[in-house]
Amino acid sequence: MSPTRRKLLAFSLLPAVPGGFWTAAARAGAPDSNAEALRSLDRFIAGYCSSMNAPGLTLGLAGASAPIRASCYGYVDLAAKIPVTTAHLFEIGSITKSFVALVILQLREEGKLDLQSPIRRHLPWLAMQTDFGDITIHHLLTHTSGMPDDAPVFPSAHTRPRQAYIPGVNFHYSNWGYDVLGYLIESIDGKPWPAAVSSRILQRLGMNQTAASISAAMRPRLAQSYVPLDDERTYPRHGPLAVAGNLAVDLAAGSIASTPGDMIAYMRMILNRGTAGGARVVSEESFKLFSTPHIAAPIFGPGAFYGYGIAVDKLDGHLRLRHTGGMVSFMSAIHMDLDSGLGAFASINAQLDYRPNPVAEFALQILRASQEGRRLPPIPDFDPSQIVRFPRDFAGTYTGAGGRRLTVAAGAERIHLEHGAQRIPLQQAGEDTFIADHPDFDLYPLTFEREPQGARRVTALAYGPDWYASPSNQQIRALTPAPELAGYTGKYYSEDPWHGIARVVQRQRQLWIGGTNPLTPIGDHLFRVGTQNPGPETAEFAEFVDGLPRVLWFDGGEFRRVEDGAG
Repeated sequence: MSPTRRKLLAFSLLPAVPGGFWTAAARAGAPDSNAEALRSLDRFIAGYCSSMNAPGLTLGLAGASAPIRASCYGYVDLAAKIPVTTAHLFEIGSITKSFVALVILQLREEGKLDLQSPIRRHLPWLAMQTDFGDITIHHLLTHTSGMPDDAPVFPSAHTRPRQAYIPGVNFHYSNWGYDVLGYLIESIDGKPWPAAVSSRILQRLGMNQTAASISAAMRPRLAQSYVPLDDERTYPRHGPLAVAGNLAVDLAAGSIASTPGDMIAYMRMILNRGTAGGARVVSEESFKLFSTPHIAAPIFGPGAFYGYGIAVDKLDGHLRLRHTGGMVSFMSAIHMDLDSGLGAFASINAQLDYRPNPVAEFALQILRASQEGRRLPPIPDFDPSQIVRFPRDFAGTYTGAGGRRLTVAAGAERIHLEHGAQRIPLQQAGEDTFIADHPDFDLYPLTFEREPQGARRVTALAYGPDWYASPSNQQIRALTPAPELAGYTGKYYSEDPWHGIARVVQRQRQLWIGGTNPLTPIGDHLFRVGTQNPGPETAEFAEFVDGLPRVLWFDGGEFRRVEDGAG
């Protein structure tokens, strides 16, 4: 999502979060029947937060018939050791999208809109390039508009969003689409998005502590939050943190900040299929539309679909609704098991490139086991980055340009990079993407490439501009750089805290952003971003001086070229 532009300030240097201080600071409404399950969950959260370097965590557990528990862990102020309380607001990010969908469905029930009507029928001023067809409200709700993720709703000439494919065909997550839905709600309801969601959802559910928008006025109630100290480099799990600055967000893609108690009330309404306090918040028909798996949504995992503002899948054979939320300095997850009538919301006051899905998922599993009188499941591994499936797939000596070599060694569940006399543990950031906590390898992730089909063996190892052939692929060599692409490479900086630094490198005669996202030329200094083909994300280089672009338009923002010798 794209908030108002504001500089993110690092006010102080803080160490990695120390272990050994994780205790639930507050509990409310825990039934005795769940006592053993909750103690086990507390032990998991203690280990999880320590392993993941989370400063603090807030947790809400809900049953369809009653609240289960609101609790909190860790600190809102690491330096002063001020603990999190259940009164602290945590920004829930894109979980806000489910609120947007419910308000849209209420307006539909009132006969004020048709989900299949083109959005421009309501917002004729909307600036966008739609070469493949009209975008409907349904397309926006399901992320199938074919539009980019973070384009601004009020664009400049360089940020005017372009449609990449026929709407309704493919899922592509788009904060832009939900920001547009916020303006649609304002147009129809006659009040801005924050006021509309407050009157239609928050007040009706008694969510009196929740803020519908993030502003300086609610800052005293907001949990202090954290970001990596050095946002120019990859973040190793226990790197130093800095206090995040103020942020102002009133856009519908992710504007809500809430407490665990209020999120329990929200989950109970969903677990009761749109009913709260014996009254309907949305009709049975609307809830069915809300929770229908409209389109496959692989970014939420294998077998996941997207409903309206919520992902839909199965957990242990049970129907689950879930979503995550990522803000500049908060990460959240909500999981609701409709079959068992159980829900879990977790939020962390830091942005360290993960979401607390394991906390919410384990909460559902252990509460369901307790509810059914079964043996409680064992506590899972705290940190998935520490475990590598099939580590021997990656082992070997990789050969780069000029005979340079990188050697990867495999253990039982880990892989290491052998660098001189050092063995550098690699932290898994994605299926084939790893982070090395070492100054010689901290600008980019290490990415293993695989053959496109068949056995999917590893064929190469890439690090930024460098490419190394795998031991089984020695007939392919690193290519010399293409001169016509050299001018684009460099470091680009955005003052928007959502963006920060973008490094453009050339590898194997192709441009890459961040060393991981390929750029495919589609126009004059215009490139398609990523592996989706076609995809709506673009990068455009502009304002050339002496043959070098001084501006990069990417991810809905403006980046200016900077030269500081940092690589």
